[in-house]
Amino acid sequence: MAVHPIKRLAGQTVIYGMSSIVGRLLNYLLVPLYTHLIFETQEYGVVTLMYSYVAFLLVILTYGMETAFFRFYENHPDQRQTVFSTTLFSILFTSTLFILATSFLRQPIAGVLGFADHPEYIAWLGIIVGLDAIAAIPFARLRAENKPVKFALVKFVNIGVNIGLNLFFLLLCPWLLEKGPQGLQSMVSAIYDPAIGVGYVFISNLVASIVTLLLLVPVMLRSQFGFSSGMLHNMLIYSLPLLVAGLAGVINEALDKILLKYLLPQEVALSQVGIYGACYKISIMMTIFIQAFRFAAEPFFFSQAANKDARQLYAQVMKYFVIACLFIFLGIMLFIDIVQYFVGEDYREGLGVVPILLLANMFLGIYFNLSIWYKLTGQTRYGALIALIGALITILLNIWWIPLIGYFGSAWATLVCYVSMTLLSFFWGQKFFRVPYELKTLALFMVAALAVYFVSLLTASWPALAKYSMAFLLLGVFAFLVLLIDRSLMDQFKRTMSIN
Repeated sequence: MAVHPIKRLAGQTVIYGMSSIVGRLLNYLLVPLYTHLIFETQEYGVVTLMYSYVAFLLVILTYGMETAFFRFYENHPDQRQTVFSTTLFSILFTSTLFILATSFLRQPIAGVLGFADHPEYIAWLGIIVGLDAIAAIPFARLRAENKPVKFALVKFVNIGVNIGLNLFFLLLCPWLLEKGPQGLQSMVSAIYDPAIGVGYVFISNLVASIVTLLLLVPVMLRSQFGFSSGMLHNMLIYSLPLLVAGLAGVINEALDKILLKYLLPQEVALSQVGIYGACYKISIMMTIFIQAFRFAAEPFFFSQAANKDARQLYAQVMKYFVIACLFIFLGIMLFIDIVQYFVGEDYREGLGVVPILLLANMFLGIYFNLSIWYKLTGQTRYGALIALIGALITILLNIWWIPLIGYFGSAWATLVCYVSMTLLSFFWGQKFFRVPYELKTLALFMVAALAVYFVSLLTASWPALAKYSMAFLLLGVFAFLVLLIDRSLMDQFKRTMSIN
Protein backbone atom coordinates (compact mmCIF):
# COMPACT_ATOMS: atom_id res chain seq x y z
CA MET A 1 0.00 0.00 0.00
CA ALA A 2 1.40 3.40 -1.02
CA VAL A 3 2.10 6.22 1.37
CA HIS A 4 0.89 9.69 0.49
CA PRO A 5 3.83 11.66 -1.02
CA ILE A 6 3.49 14.52 1.47
CA LYS A 7 3.43 12.04 4.35
CA ARG A 8 6.65 10.54 3.00
CA LEU A 9 8.14 14.02 2.62
CA ALA A 10 7.11 14.86 6.19
CA GLY A 11 8.63 11.64 7.50
CA GLN A 12 11.94 12.23 5.73
CA THR A 13 11.93 15.87 6.84
CA VAL A 14 11.59 14.63 10.44
CA ILE A 15 14.55 12.26 10.03
CA TYR A 16 16.71 14.86 8.31
CA GLY A 17 15.40 17.28 10.88
CA MET A 18 16.49 15.06 13.75
CA SER A 19 20.07 15.16 12.50
CA SER A 20 19.75 18.89 11.87
CA ILE A 21 17.79 19.67 15.03
CA VAL A 22 19.81 17.56 17.45
CA GLY A 23 23.04 18.36 15.63
CA ARG A 24 22.42 22.05 15.34
CA LEU A 25 20.99 22.28 18.83
CA LEU A 26 24.14 20.71 20.18
CA ASN A 27 26.22 22.88 17.87
CA TYR A 28 24.30 25.98 18.83
CA LEU A 29 24.75 25.10 22.48
CA LEU A 30 28.32 26.10 21.77
CA VAL A 31 27.00 29.65 21.32
CA PRO A 32 26.12 30.01 25.04
CA LEU A 33 29.52 28.44 25.79
CA TYR A 34 31.26 30.96 23.56
CA THR A 35 29.19 33.98 24.57
CA HIS A 36 28.77 33.30 28.31
CA LEU A 37 32.07 31.76 29.31
CA ILE A 38 34.88 31.96 26.77
CA PHE A 39 34.95 34.69 24.14
CA GLU A 40 34.58 38.44 24.30
CA THR A 41 32.28 39.92 21.66
CA GLN A 42 35.31 40.79 19.49
CA GLU A 43 36.63 37.21 19.60
CA TYR A 44 33.24 35.78 18.72
CA GLY A 45 33.19 38.32 15.90
CA VAL A 46 36.26 36.56 14.46
CA VAL A 47 34.43 33.20 14.48
CA THR A 48 31.34 34.75 12.86
CA LEU A 49 33.40 36.51 10.22
CA MET A 50 35.52 33.49 9.27
CA TYR A 51 32.47 31.26 8.86
CA SER A 52 30.90 33.94 6.67
CA TYR A 53 33.85 33.46 4.31
CA VAL A 54 33.38 29.70 4.55
CA ALA A 55 29.78 30.07 3.36
CA PHE A 56 30.98 31.79 0.18
CA LEU A 57 33.71 29.24 -0.47
CA LEU A 58 31.46 26.21 0.00
CA VAL A 59 29.08 27.51 -2.65
CA ILE A 60 31.98 28.10 -5.04
CA LEU A 61 33.45 24.64 -4.49
CA THR A 62 30.16 22.79 -5.02
CA TYR A 63 29.20 25.06 -7.97
CA GLY A 64 25.62 23.84 -8.21
CA MET A 65 26.58 20.18 -8.73
CA GLU A 66 24.37 18.87 -5.92
CA THR A 67 21.23 20.02 -7.71
CA ALA A 68 22.68 18.94 -11.06
CA PHE A 69 23.29 15.51 -9.54
CA PHE A 70 19.61 15.19 -8.49
CA ARG A 71 18.35 16.25 -11.91
CA PHE A 72 20.61 13.91 -13.91
CA TYR A 73 20.13 11.10 -11.38
CA GLU A 74 16.36 11.20 -11.95
CA ASN A 75 16.51 11.87 -15.69
CA HIS A 76 19.08 9.12 -16.45
CA PRO A 77 18.04 6.13 -14.32
CA ASP A 78 20.13 3.76 -16.46
CA GLN A 79 23.31 5.83 -15.89
CA ARG A 80 23.08 6.64 -12.21
CA GLN A 81 26.49 5.14 -11.41
CA THR A 82 28.07 7.33 -14.08
CA VAL A 83 26.21 10.41 -12.87
CA PHE A 84 27.51 9.89 -9.35
CA SER A 85 31.14 9.12 -10.24
CA THR A 86 31.31 11.97 -12.75
CA THR A 87 29.97 14.43 -10.17
CA LEU A 88 32.29 13.12 -7.48
CA PHE A 89 35.38 13.25 -9.71
CA SER A 90 34.65 16.86 -10.68
CA ILE A 91 34.22 18.03 -7.07
CA LEU A 92 37.19 15.96 -5.87
CA PHE A 93 39.49 17.51 -8.48
CA THR A 94 38.51 21.13 -7.84
CA SER A 95 38.48 20.75 -4.04
CA THR A 96 41.97 19.24 -4.03
CA LEU A 97 43.27 22.18 -6.05
CA PHE A 98 41.60 24.58 -3.60
CA ILE A 99 43.12 22.91 -0.54
CA LEU A 100 46.60 23.07 -2.09
CA ALA A 101 46.15 26.72 -3.11
CA THR A 102 44.96 27.91 0.32
CA SER A 103 47.77 25.99 2.04
CA PHE A 104 50.52 27.52 -0.11
CA LEU A 105 48.99 31.03 -0.17
CA ARG A 106 47.79 31.17 3.44
CA GLN A 107 50.04 34.09 4.46
CA PRO A 108 49.04 36.58 1.70
CA ILE A 109 45.36 35.58 1.99
CA ALA A 110 45.47 36.10 5.77
CA GLY A 111 47.00 39.54 5.23
CA VAL A 112 44.26 40.57 2.82
CA LEU A 113 41.51 39.41 5.20
CA GLY A 114 43.02 41.18 8.19
CA PHE A 115 44.34 38.08 9.99
CA ALA A 116 48.03 38.41 9.13
CA ASP A 117 49.02 37.10 12.58
CA HIS A 118 47.05 33.88 12.03
CA PRO A 119 47.72 32.41 8.56
CA GLU A 120 46.99 28.99 10.04
CA TYR A 121 43.28 29.96 10.15
CA ILE A 122 43.32 30.15 6.35
CA ALA A 123 45.00 26.76 5.93
CA TRP A 124 42.62 25.07 8.37
CA LEU A 125 39.50 26.61 6.85
CA GLY A 126 40.73 25.77 3.34
CA ILE A 127 40.91 22.08 4.27
CA ILE A 128 37.53 22.24 6.04
CA VAL A 129 35.79 23.76 3.03
CA GLY A 130 37.47 21.38 0.58
CA LEU A 131 36.53 18.27 2.57
CA ASP A 132 32.96 19.48 3.13
CA ALA A 133 32.55 20.13 -0.60
CA ILE A 134 33.68 16.58 -1.39
CA ALA A 135 31.36 15.17 1.30
CA ALA A 136 28.39 17.02 -0.21
CA ILE A 137 28.19 14.55 -3.12
CA PRO A 138 27.98 11.27 -1.16
CA PHE A 139 25.53 13.04 1.15
CA ALA A 140 23.49 13.95 -1.95
CA ARG A 141 23.57 10.31 -3.04
CA LEU A 142 22.13 9.20 0.30
CA ARG A 143 19.34 11.76 -0.13
CA ALA A 144 18.63 10.63 -3.70
CA GLU A 145 18.50 7.00 -2.59
CA ASN A 146 16.06 7.89 0.22
CA LYS A 147 18.44 6.88 3.00
CA PRO A 148 17.83 9.63 5.53
CA VAL A 149 18.76 7.43 8.52
CA LYS A 150 22.28 6.78 7.25
CA PHE A 151 22.54 10.46 6.31
CA ALA A 152 21.49 11.44 9.83
CA LEU A 153 23.90 9.04 11.53
CA VAL A 154 26.91 10.46 9.71
CA LYS A 155 25.76 13.99 10.54
CA PHE A 156 25.44 13.02 14.20
CA VAL A 157 29.01 11.75 14.26
CA ASN A 158 30.20 15.00 12.66
CA ILE A 159 28.45 17.09 15.28
CA GLY A 160 29.54 14.85 18.14
CA VAL A 161 33.21 15.06 17.18
CA ASN A 162 33.02 18.83 16.66
CA ILE A 163 31.31 19.54 19.95
CA GLY A 164 33.38 17.04 21.90
CA LEU A 165 36.62 18.63 20.73
CA ASN A 166 35.30 22.15 21.40
CA LEU A 167 34.51 21.14 24.98
CA PHE A 168 37.86 19.39 25.32
CA PHE A 169 39.99 22.27 24.04
CA LEU A 170 38.01 25.25 25.30
CA LEU A 171 36.83 23.97 28.70
CA LEU A 172 38.57 20.82 29.86
CA CYS A 173 42.16 21.65 28.86
CA PRO A 174 42.18 25.15 30.43
CA TRP A 175 40.63 23.70 33.61
CA LEU A 176 43.19 20.89 33.79
CA LEU A 177 46.03 23.36 33.28
CA GLU A 178 44.75 25.50 36.12
CA LYS A 179 43.40 22.99 38.61
CA GLY A 180 44.28 19.50 37.40
CA PRO A 181 46.86 17.11 38.89
CA GLN A 182 50.49 17.94 38.14
CA GLY A 183 50.94 14.82 36.02
CA LEU A 184 47.98 15.68 33.80
CA GLN A 185 49.10 19.28 33.42
CA SER A 186 52.29 18.23 31.64
CA MET A 187 50.32 15.93 29.32
CA VAL A 188 47.80 18.67 28.52
CA SER A 189 50.58 21.16 27.83
CA ALA A 190 51.90 18.81 25.15
CA ILE A 191 48.66 18.96 23.14
CA TYR A 192 47.11 22.28 24.16
CA ASP A 193 48.38 25.81 23.65
CA PRO A 194 46.29 28.61 25.24
CA ALA A 195 47.66 31.04 22.63
CA ILE A 196 45.68 29.26 19.90
CA GLY A 197 42.43 30.42 21.53
CA VAL A 198 39.74 30.89 18.87
CA GLY A 199 41.74 28.63 16.59
CA TYR A 200 40.50 25.58 18.48
CA VAL A 201 37.03 26.23 17.04
CA PHE A 202 38.50 25.69 13.58
CA ILE A 203 40.68 22.73 14.64
CA SER A 204 37.61 20.97 16.08
CA ASN A 205 35.71 21.54 12.85
CA LEU A 206 38.66 20.28 10.79
CA VAL A 207 38.86 16.98 12.68
CA ALA A 208 35.08 16.54 12.41
CA SER A 209 35.23 17.10 8.63
CA ILE A 210 38.00 14.50 8.25
CA VAL A 211 36.05 11.90 10.27
CA THR A 212 32.87 12.62 8.26
CA LEU A 213 34.58 12.11 4.92
CA LEU A 214 36.11 8.84 6.13
CA LEU A 215 32.63 7.60 7.10
CA LEU A 216 31.37 8.49 3.61
CA VAL A 217 34.14 6.59 1.80
CA PRO A 218 31.98 3.41 1.52
CA VAL A 219 29.26 5.48 -0.16
CA MET A 220 31.80 6.87 -2.61
CA LEU A 221 33.24 3.44 -3.40
CA ARG A 222 29.84 1.77 -3.76
CA SER A 223 29.77 2.19 -7.53
CA GLN A 224 31.77 1.38 -10.61
CA PHE A 225 33.83 4.27 -11.86
CA GLY A 226 32.30 5.64 -15.05
CA PHE A 227 33.45 9.16 -15.78
CA SER A 228 31.75 10.84 -18.76
CA SER A 229 33.15 14.12 -20.08
CA GLY A 230 30.00 14.66 -22.13
CA MET A 231 27.78 14.26 -19.11
CA LEU A 232 30.04 16.55 -17.05
CA HIS A 233 29.75 19.18 -19.80
CA ASN A 234 25.95 18.98 -19.69
CA MET A 235 25.91 19.03 -15.89
CA LEU A 236 28.12 22.11 -15.81
CA ILE A 237 25.88 23.91 -18.29
CA TYR A 238 22.95 23.17 -15.98
CA SER A 239 24.80 23.90 -12.73
CA LEU A 240 26.83 27.03 -13.46
CA PRO A 241 23.78 29.33 -13.35
CA LEU A 242 23.07 27.68 -9.99
CA LEU A 243 26.59 28.64 -8.92
CA VAL A 244 25.77 32.25 -9.73
CA ALA A 245 22.50 31.87 -7.85
CA GLY A 246 24.29 30.23 -4.95
CA LEU A 247 26.90 32.96 -4.75
CA ALA A 248 24.25 35.62 -4.89
CA GLY A 249 22.32 33.70 -2.25
CA VAL A 250 25.27 33.51 0.10
CA ILE A 251 25.79 37.24 -0.41
CA ASN A 252 22.29 37.63 0.98
CA GLU A 253 23.05 35.25 3.84
CA ALA A 254 26.61 36.10 4.87
CA LEU A 255 27.80 39.36 3.32
CA ASP A 256 26.13 41.48 6.00
CA LYS A 257 28.56 40.18 8.65
CA ILE A 258 31.50 41.03 6.41
CA LEU A 259 30.16 44.49 5.55
CA LEU A 260 29.55 45.24 9.22
CA LYS A 261 33.27 44.82 9.82
CA TYR A 262 34.19 47.33 7.11
CA LEU A 263 31.33 49.85 7.39
CA LEU A 264 31.29 50.34 11.16
CA PRO A 265 33.98 52.18 13.15
CA GLN A 266 37.00 49.92 13.56
CA GLU A 267 36.95 50.04 17.37
CA VAL A 268 33.45 48.50 17.57
CA ALA A 269 33.15 46.59 14.29
CA LEU A 270 34.17 43.08 15.43
CA SER A 271 32.15 43.46 18.63
CA GLN A 272 29.04 44.38 16.62
CA VAL A 273 29.65 41.46 14.25
CA GLY A 274 29.82 39.17 17.29
CA ILE A 275 26.56 40.52 18.77
CA TYR A 276 24.75 40.31 15.43
CA GLY A 277 26.11 36.83 14.75
CA ALA A 278 25.02 35.54 18.15
CA CYS A 279 21.50 36.98 17.83
CA TYR A 280 21.30 35.60 14.30
CA LYS A 281 21.74 32.15 15.85
CA ILE A 282 18.57 32.64 17.93
CA SER A 283 16.59 31.99 14.76
CA ILE A 284 17.88 28.44 15.19
CA MET A 285 14.57 26.57 14.93
CA MET A 286 13.52 28.36 11.74
CA THR A 287 16.93 27.73 10.18
CA ILE A 288 16.93 24.07 11.23
CA PHE A 289 13.43 23.45 9.92
CA ILE A 290 14.22 25.05 6.56
CA GLN A 291 17.46 23.11 6.23
CA ALA A 292 15.77 19.82 7.11
CA PHE A 293 12.97 20.58 4.67
CA ARG A 294 15.47 21.36 1.91
CA PHE A 295 17.34 18.09 2.45
CA ALA A 296 14.10 16.14 1.99
CA ALA A 297 12.31 18.38 -0.51
CA GLU A 298 14.83 18.72 -3.33
CA PRO A 299 14.95 15.02 -4.28
CA PHE A 300 11.21 14.80 -3.47
CA PHE A 301 10.30 17.59 -5.89
CA PHE A 302 12.30 15.99 -8.70
CA SER A 303 10.91 12.51 -8.04
CA GLN A 304 7.30 13.82 -8.13
CA ALA A 305 7.73 15.85 -11.32
CA ALA A 306 6.16 13.16 -13.54
CA ASN A 307 3.13 12.84 -11.25
CA LYS A 308 0.01 14.26 -12.91
CA ASP A 309 -0.95 15.93 -9.64
CA ALA A 310 2.56 17.28 -8.99
CA ARG A 311 1.62 20.96 -9.17
CA GLN A 312 -1.26 20.57 -6.73
CA LEU A 313 1.14 18.64 -4.51
CA TYR A 314 3.69 21.47 -4.61
CA ALA A 315 0.96 23.97 -3.64
CA GLN A 316 -0.12 21.79 -0.74
CA VAL A 317 3.49 21.45 0.46
CA MET A 318 3.81 25.25 0.39
CA LYS A 319 0.77 25.67 2.62
CA TYR A 320 1.99 23.24 5.25
CA PHE A 321 5.46 24.77 5.08
CA VAL A 322 4.21 28.31 5.75
CA ILE A 323 2.03 27.17 8.65
CA ALA A 324 5.00 25.39 10.24
CA CYS A 325 7.25 28.44 9.80
CA LEU A 326 4.69 30.74 11.40
CA PHE A 327 4.35 28.45 14.42
CA ILE A 328 8.14 28.51 14.78
CA PHE A 329 8.14 32.32 14.52
CA LEU A 330 5.52 32.65 17.25
CA GLY A 331 7.09 29.94 19.40
CA ILE A 332 10.34 31.89 19.53
CA MET A 333 8.95 35.40 19.80
CA LEU A 334 6.26 34.66 22.41
CA PHE A 335 8.94 33.18 24.66
CA ILE A 336 11.81 35.51 23.77
CA ASP A 337 12.30 36.36 27.47
CA ILE A 338 13.42 32.74 27.93
CA VAL A 339 15.13 32.32 24.57
CA GLN A 340 17.34 35.35 25.23
CA TYR A 341 19.37 33.37 27.76
CA PHE A 342 20.73 31.42 24.81
CA VAL A 343 23.32 34.19 24.43
CA GLY A 344 25.40 36.02 27.01
CA GLU A 345 24.20 39.25 28.57
CA ASP A 346 26.64 41.36 26.56
CA TYR A 347 25.02 40.11 23.34
CA ARG A 348 21.36 40.74 24.22
CA GLU A 349 21.33 44.32 23.04
CA GLY A 350 20.86 42.85 19.56
CA LEU A 351 17.65 40.90 20.32
CA GLY A 352 15.59 43.39 18.31
CA VAL A 353 16.85 41.82 15.08
CA VAL A 354 15.43 38.38 15.92
CA PRO A 355 11.82 38.83 14.63
CA ILE A 356 13.14 40.49 11.47
CA LEU A 357 15.55 37.63 10.79
CA LEU A 358 12.94 34.98 11.56
CA LEU A 359 10.60 36.44 8.97
CA ALA A 360 13.49 36.84 6.52
CA ASN A 361 14.38 33.16 6.87
CA MET A 362 10.75 32.16 6.40
CA PHE A 363 10.66 34.01 3.08
CA LEU A 364 13.92 32.33 2.11
CA GLY A 365 12.17 28.99 2.69
CA ILE A 366 9.18 30.12 0.62
CA TYR A 367 11.58 31.14 -2.14
CA PHE A 368 13.16 27.69 -2.03
CA ASN A 369 9.68 26.14 -2.49
CA LEU A 370 9.00 28.43 -5.42
CA SER A 371 12.38 27.82 -7.06
CA ILE A 372 11.38 24.32 -8.15
CA TRP A 373 9.93 25.80 -11.36
CA TYR A 374 13.27 26.80 -12.88
CA LYS A 375 15.01 23.64 -11.66
CA LEU A 376 12.39 21.37 -13.22
CA THR A 377 12.17 23.31 -16.48
CA GLY A 378 15.96 23.63 -16.80
CA GLN A 379 15.75 27.43 -16.85
CA THR A 380 18.33 27.85 -14.11
CA ARG A 381 19.43 31.18 -15.60
CA TYR A 382 16.30 32.69 -14.04
CA GLY A 383 17.41 31.42 -10.65
CA ALA A 384 20.75 33.10 -11.20
CA LEU A 385 19.07 36.34 -12.26
CA ILE A 386 16.72 36.38 -9.25
CA ALA A 387 19.58 35.72 -6.87
CA LEU A 388 21.71 38.42 -8.50
CA ILE A 389 18.91 40.94 -8.07
CA GLY A 390 18.63 39.85 -4.43
CA ALA A 391 22.37 40.23 -3.98
CA LEU A 392 22.27 43.74 -5.46
CA ILE A 393 19.48 44.67 -3.03
CA THR A 394 21.50 43.23 -0.14
CA ILE A 395 24.68 45.11 -1.06
CA LEU A 396 22.99 48.46 -1.67
CA LEU A 397 20.78 48.35 1.40
CA ASN A 398 23.62 47.24 3.68
CA ILE A 399 25.90 50.00 2.39
CA TRP A 400 23.07 52.50 2.89
CA TRP A 401 21.66 51.32 6.22
CA ILE A 402 24.65 49.94 8.21
CA PRO A 403 26.22 53.40 8.75
CA LEU A 404 22.78 54.68 9.84
CA ILE A 405 21.39 51.91 12.07
CA GLY A 406 24.19 49.32 12.34
CA TYR A 407 23.26 45.65 12.35
CA PHE A 408 19.54 46.52 12.29
CA GLY A 409 20.22 47.75 8.77
CA SER A 410 21.62 44.32 7.91
CA ALA A 411 18.56 42.57 9.35
CA TRP A 412 16.09 44.76 7.44
CA ALA A 413 18.14 44.40 4.26
CA THR A 414 17.93 40.60 4.62
CA LEU A 415 14.15 40.70 4.95
CA VAL A 416 13.68 43.08 2.00
CA CYS A 417 15.98 40.94 -0.12
CA TYR A 418 14.18 37.64 0.51
CA VAL A 419 10.72 39.16 0.08
CA SER A 420 11.83 40.64 -3.25
CA MET A 421 13.28 37.32 -4.42
CA THR A 422 10.10 35.53 -3.40
CA LEU A 423 7.93 37.91 -5.42
CA LEU A 424 10.16 37.71 -8.50
CA SER A 425 10.28 33.92 -8.40
CA PHE A 426 6.52 33.68 -8.00
CA PHE A 427 5.62 35.96 -10.92
CA TRP A 428 8.17 34.47 -13.31
CA GLY A 429 7.40 30.94 -12.15
CA GLN A 430 3.67 31.31 -12.79
CA LYS A 431 4.50 32.31 -16.35
CA PHE A 432 6.62 29.26 -17.14
CA PHE A 433 5.40 26.63 -14.65
CA ARG A 434 2.07 27.51 -13.10
CA VAL A 435 1.42 26.08 -9.64
CA PRO A 436 -1.94 26.80 -7.95
CA TYR A 437 -0.60 28.31 -4.74
CA GLU A 438 -3.34 29.53 -2.40
CA LEU A 439 -2.06 33.09 -2.15
CA LYS A 440 -4.99 34.58 -0.26
CA THR A 441 -4.89 31.80 2.32
CA LEU A 442 -1.12 32.09 2.78
CA ALA A 443 -1.38 35.88 3.19
CA LEU A 444 -4.11 35.51 5.80
CA PHE A 445 -2.00 33.00 7.74
CA MET A 446 0.83 35.56 7.87
CA VAL A 447 -1.47 38.40 8.90
CA ALA A 448 -2.92 36.23 11.68
CA ALA A 449 0.57 35.35 12.97
CA LEU A 450 1.71 38.97 12.96
CA ALA A 451 -1.49 40.04 14.72
CA VAL A 452 -0.90 37.46 17.45
CA TYR A 453 2.73 38.62 17.78
CA PHE A 454 1.78 42.30 18.13
CA VAL A 455 -0.86 41.41 20.73
CA SER A 456 1.83 39.57 22.68
CA LEU A 457 3.88 42.78 22.89
CA LEU A 458 1.17 44.21 25.13
CA THR A 459 2.08 41.62 27.77
CA ALA A 460 5.76 42.66 27.97
CA SER A 461 5.43 44.14 31.47
CA TRP A 462 3.22 41.37 32.88
CA PRO A 463 4.45 39.00 35.61
CA ALA A 464 6.20 35.93 34.21
CA LEU A 465 3.44 33.41 34.98
CA ALA A 466 0.71 35.56 33.42
CA LYS A 467 2.88 36.40 30.41
CA TYR A 468 3.76 32.78 29.60
CA SER A 469 0.20 31.60 30.20
CA MET A 470 -0.95 34.20 27.71
CA ALA A 471 1.78 33.06 25.28
CA PHE A 472 0.42 29.50 25.28
CA LEU A 473 -3.10 30.86 24.88
CA LEU A 474 -2.00 33.00 21.91
CA LEU A 475 -0.43 29.96 20.23
CA GLY A 476 -3.79 28.24 20.59
CA VAL A 477 -5.52 31.32 19.16
CA PHE A 478 -3.25 31.20 16.13
CA ALA A 479 -4.00 27.49 15.61
CA PHE A 480 -7.73 28.32 15.77
CA LEU A 481 -7.29 31.16 13.27
CA VAL A 482 -5.44 28.85 10.85
CA LEU A 483 -8.33 26.38 10.91
CA LEU A 484 -10.82 29.24 10.60
CA ILE A 485 -9.02 30.69 7.57
CA ASP A 486 -8.80 27.31 5.82
CA ARG A 487 -11.64 25.12 7.02
CA SER A 488 -10.63 22.34 4.64
CA LEU A 489 -7.21 22.06 6.25
CA MET A 490 -8.15 19.42 8.79
CA ASP A 491 -9.70 17.14 6.15
CA GLN A 492 -6.69 17.62 3.88
CA PHE A 493 -4.35 16.78 6.75
CA LYS A 494 -6.28 13.59 7.58
CA ARG A 495 -6.19 12.49 3.92
CA THR A 496 -2.48 13.26 3.72
CA MET A 497 -1.60 11.25 6.82
CA SER A 498 -3.77 8.29 5.89
CA ILE A 499 -2.50 5.36 3.82
CA ASN A 500 -3.93 5.25 0.31
